[in-house]
Amino acid sequence: MQDLLPIAERIGALLKSRGETIAISESSTGGLMSAALLSVPGASAYYLGGAVVYTKKAREVLIDLPAETIIEAKAEKPLSEAFVALLGHTLRTQFGSTWALAEIGATGPAGSRYGDPAGTACLALAGPAEQNMTVRTGVDDRVANMRAFAKAGLELLLRNLE
Repeated sequence: MQDLLPIAERIGALLKSRGETIAISESSTGGLMSAALLSVPGASAYYLGGAVVYTKKAREVLIDLPAETIIEAKAEKPLSEAFVALLGHTLRTQFGSTWALAEIGATGPAGSRYGDPAGTACLALAGPAEQNMTVRTGVDDRVANMRAFAKAGLELLLRNLE
């Protein structure tokens, strides 16, 4: 978590200075990105909310993203840039935030049920700038991957803010 805090401080300062807001959807990072952003004093000025969307049920209840919408967007495989982009856009719309950051991944030690190896995550940033990316660490260390995915997500946001 310590390596996430300096990134979160820079993000918080930029969001506050611009009067912009963020909403977060996390899966395999388990809330690490939200925790880092919330560690910054004054986070209530920019952090609107977030959720750990770890299961299909959580996605349906917390994000209200029905299967029909996923099929229409051709984002049927959850661990994909198309799916996480849909998640980010949906979250941004629901919160009315300037930005939304979404993550889904396979931390390990096993891969995903869809054949993705451990150490794979997809991230999406929705907002004034939009970017999707896939991270592959090549390791099956669950905690290390959680940290790596969270850092990649926060760095994605920071790059687009700067």
